Amino acid sequence: MSPLEQVFREAHGRAVAVLARQLGDLDLAEEAVAEAFAVAAATWPDRGTPPSPVGWVITTARHKAVDRLRREAVGTAKLAEVARLQAGPGQEEVGAVRDDQLRLLFTCCHPALAPESRVALTLRMVGGLTTPEIARAFLVPEATMAARITRAKHKIAKARIPYRVPAEADLPARWASVLAVVHLVGTEAHSPATGTEPTRPDLAADAIRLARLLVALRPDEPEARGLLALLLLTASRAPARARPLDRQDRSLWDRAQVEEGQELVRQCLRVGRPGTHQVQAAIAAVHADAATWADTDWAQVVALYDLLPATPVVALNRAVAVAELDGPSVGLALVDRVDLDRSPVLHAVRADLLRRLDRVDEARAAYDAALARTQNTAEQADLHRRRAALP
Repeated sequence: MSPLEQVFREAHGRAVAVLARQLGDLDLAEEAVAEAFAVAAATWPDRGTPPSPVGWVITTARHKAVDRLRREAVGTAKLAEVARLQAGPGQEEVGAVRDDQLRLLFTCCHPALAPESRVALTLRMVGGLTTPEIARAFLVPEATMAARITRAKHKIAKARIPYRVPAEADLPARWASVLAVVHLVGTEAHSPATGTEPTRPDLAADAIRLARLLVALRPDEPEARGLLALLLLTASRAPARARPLDRQDRSLWDRAQVEEGQELVRQCLRVGRPGTHQVQAAIAAVHADAATWADTDWAQVVALYDLLPATPVVALNRAVAVAELDGPSVGLALVDRVDLDRSPVLHAVRADLLRRLDRVDEARAAYDAALARTQNTAEQADLHRRRAALP
């Protein structure tokens, strides 16, 4: 990965968040940041990466926004906005949410937006995910996702949804969407849609940081604590992520993250108000308790999946656990009922189960289907290895 790509992953969401607060215009903020990165691509190869690349991006984007506003200025209001931006960032707002990215996250999760649009827009603006990556997370065509994000941005502009710190009373209405967004950022970090690496540590760190802010924001809310536990337990496997969970070297897992995640799960259990993120964290904790894949308490895993909403992803993961508990033929029957054709994971799971049943030709076809549905080269390499190992 080039230095510019690394900075883009680290700085895009933060820069958009800062500019959105200062400009009050999401489209202008995103365009200014894009222009700043275009300048970086043209100048950094010759001049070198600046000492503070994130700060450079934000400053350059602000200058681009000032130029745009000056060109379009008509009347004193626009000119006053130009003058304010030229003076640099002003006094920080005080309120429940102080972090720029968290502030933008809550803004994008405004109740005026459709739930699916809230999540998609925030993944784009806060997480810095590309439209194809978000489409993969939602298992919808890229064109559908692009239209959804565009509509959400237009809705914010038309409804004049403000970029400001939400009051305490506004937090509950946006809480579920905010948790869902941070969870999906963590999901993309753990299993990137594209690229050459099996994980995205930058996104994982961003998701964990946001989850910590959410826990601090509402310390008595166990779902935020459960989400943080889930993100930590998932991120702990990153050093071994080149292979699927059943074939990972667990000695490579980050023990500090495992222990913190397990302690958070225990705290959630003591509260006694289970929710989706807490149950998912408990499943991850069961995996972390086992020395090997074979040692996993599969009965407990299945019981925990039965507590979750019966989404296609949950059904697929539950089928994997059932296959370990009751055999691959039982698991395969469950997998074949799951409607997730766009997901490479479903086809990879089918292939593994077919291999265990000695249905080699069908397993080979299933691996091919999985390969056709992923653009991540690390994931492709593992699928090729598994396919090549077939008799």
